Amino acid sequence: MTLLGSSPPRPDGAAKVGGTLRFGDDLPKEGLWYGATLRSPNPHARIRGLRWNPERAPKGAVCIIADDLPGPNGVQLLDDEWPVLAEGIVRHVGEPVAVVAAATMLAARQALGAIEVDYEPLEPTLDLSAAANQESLYTLELRSGQVEQELERAHLLVEGTYHTGYQEHIYIECQVMSAWWEADDKLVVEGSMQCPYFVHRSLIHVFGLPAERSVVKATPMGGGFGGKEDFPSVIALHAALLAKACDHPVRIAYDRHEDIIGTTKRHPSVVTHRAGVDAEGRLQAMEIEVVLDGGAYRTLSPVVLSRAVLHAAGPYRCPNVHIRGRVLRTHTPPNGAFRGFGAPQVQFAMERQMDRIGRCLGLDPLEIRLRNVLEEGDKLPTGQVMDESCSARLCLEKAARETDFQERWQHLEAKRRAPIDGESMQGVGLSLYFHGAGFTGNGERVLQSVVEAALLEDGRIEVRTAAVEMGQGCDTVLPMMAAEASGLRPEDVVLAPPDTSRVPDSGPSVASRTSMVVGSEVAHVVTEIRDRILDWWSNSQESGAAHTVEDGVVRRGNGESWPFRELARRYCETEDPLVVSRQHEPPEWQVFDEETYQGVAYPTYAFGADVVEVVVDPDTLEVRPRKVTAVCEVGRVLHERLCVGQVEGGTLQALGWGLMEEVKLEAGHYLNDRLATYIIPTIKDSPEMEVHLLERPWKGGAFGAKGVGELPMDGGAPAAVSAVENATGIEIDTIPATPERLLALTSAHRQVPSGPQDPKRGRRPGG
Repeated sequence: MTLLGSSPPRPDGAAKVGGTLRFGDDLPKEGLWYGATLRSPNPHARIRGLRWNPERAPKGAVCIIADDLPGPNGVQLLDDEWPVLAEGIVRHVGEPVAVVAAATMLAARQALGAIEVDYEPLEPTLDLSAAANQESLYTLELRSGQVEQELERAHLLVEGTYHTGYQEHIYIECQVMSAWWEADDKLVVEGSMQCPYFVHRSLIHVFGLPAERSVVKATPMGGGFGGKEDFPSVIALHAALLAKACDHPVRIAYDRHEDIIGTTKRHPSVVTHRAGVDAEGRLQAMEIEVVLDGGAYRTLSPVVLSRAVLHAAGPYRCPNVHIRGRVLRTHTPPNGAFRGFGAPQVQFAMERQMDRIGRCLGLDPLEIRLRNVLEEGDKLPTGQVMDESCSARLCLEKAARETDFQERWQHLEAKRRAPIDGESMQGVGLSLYFHGAGFTGNGERVLQSVVEAALLEDGRIEVRTAAVEMGQGCDTVLPMMAAEASGLRPEDVVLAPPDTSRVPDSGPSVASRTSMVVGSEVAHVVTEIRDRILDWWSNSQESGAAHTVEDGVVRRGNGESWPFRELARRYCETEDPLVVSRQHEPPEWQVFDEETYQGVAYPTYAFGADVVEVVVDPDTLEVRPRKVTAVCEVGRVLHERLCVGQVEGGTLQALGWGLMEEVKLEAGHYLNDRLATYIIPTIKDSPEMEVHLLERPWKGGAFGAKGVGELPMDGGAPAAVSAVENATGIEIDTIPATPERLLALTSAHRQVPSGPQDPKRGRRPGG
């Protein structure tokens, strides 16, 4: 029997559902003090004076400003441009200027009143249009073929400009971090994070500590979505600085309001397309410009732009492509990693562009995609050739078949043109999408991820990785993969807690890489320990008989059998400790040129297609998604229930982004900075979801698995907006498609064309 594809219970499930699991802010710590942050009220200003008045603060309270830092004033990510505390200049509302600590949370908040700051306001740049002519934070360019010549020769040239907005992570558990100093100047930090070694590097960078004197422990986490990839380093540094100053453990725990105003968001984007197609609607050439709002500091924007550029052409065949990407600086809080990081923005634009091309030619959304879909043997703009794992057509055809998409879309198009007064408007929309699995290009080579396994005295095997359980199920799936590879039981494998003093750096829990990359190495190291014990047993018996292991039982050719745990305990009684480590090595054929952006950017891609059905109120233009049919090909399904849950959760998050989640700013201030005003989908907003998992095991992944966590984020928004267009006839190029935005487009007479366009009039400007 195989474990993979089944759905055993999560080991953390009962504690989470029952409310007994302790998260970062629940953990007791003797002598704990509390930290608080003083934030800039200005989007851009010079700090002319900063004074701490201890006599006005609660007794014993301490304050830290930039001048008090023991080392560089920079959070170490891709670089250290992002300041730990503002120094001389503030560049966004909410930027940390000082941090304080006191014996109670109330006292810490009172201590903030003992700080005086004299600001000289400066002119801010608050959006992408204002930043357009300024120096970019980061740029990329990708070119293949003869783009300009083919655009000139095209039968039809279709243009469009597409806008996406911010999105707030809204993880259930807000940011929290605790820090304390132990004997021999040893720093310990624990809290909610996706990447313990990111935090570890930042602490070493600022404090100048040897690696072994800085310990980072990931506590159970209530969701991350990328928001606990970069920002935990900031709050960890603040807590550690305060703990050093007051000689007490210090905890900083944000409430929801502070979490929203102070942390990173999804990058807003403007994506401009020019596409040349032949008379049958086949793409001949595309020119695409991707512009992202990076906010005040670069943070992780380069990797977000990288993935955006690499996914901007979508899962479509086009021989001539030129893509330019830029990240611009604005005086708004820095934007960072968020599920899909860059791919959702550009694939929204590409899917809307495909719908626009189809309407220009009188082709429905399915037909225009079928004529251009990637097939095995086709090339991406990077020159990478699609192998047999390309499943774009399979997903597209399956989604259309399951929903009778073509017939229903045409029926609703006709119904829209002959509406009945008072009757709600209905629409159906389609999207096709893909997502590169793992880190881009040479990322895995740079990481040099290491996984360890050690034999414990009770006969279990302890797996040591920095992979963090954040709701995605790695604590369930990694033991399943180890058991599947070794013939042991999942309960014979125990995961070490993500603690940098105990586990090696196996890379961050991001980029849909944990099962595919880390899981593969887990399977190898557990199997190697099993084999060493079997070899030892054979040698000690002087028999050399063949052994098989199944369900934790060792069987010999002569019919004898023993529990593996019993043999492992005997090994521990007589032999030295057994520890095995293994470093992940990407395949040799994955060669990528970081300068030209040519080569194999990802070893494989996961694919998906969504059909979204909506109902639109004719009076209020409120959109209600009624049903989503999602078809996803993720290689091998490891845990069916968790995999379906990832697709459902990511799709709902995408629908929220596409239809209702709107971050509003005024003069650099968030206007909807709490859950009372930042609206996310609730259970009442959640449509029926029908998920179809296509299994096509990929030969390069652990048991054939590809990444799944981010894939569904790419398809929900464009499919939903396409459905709204089908229902209303309103041409939508900006999300979220709120009732207010739809009303404005109606007033502007932004209607889709009623039939094919004359090629001479086919140059359609984006709005």
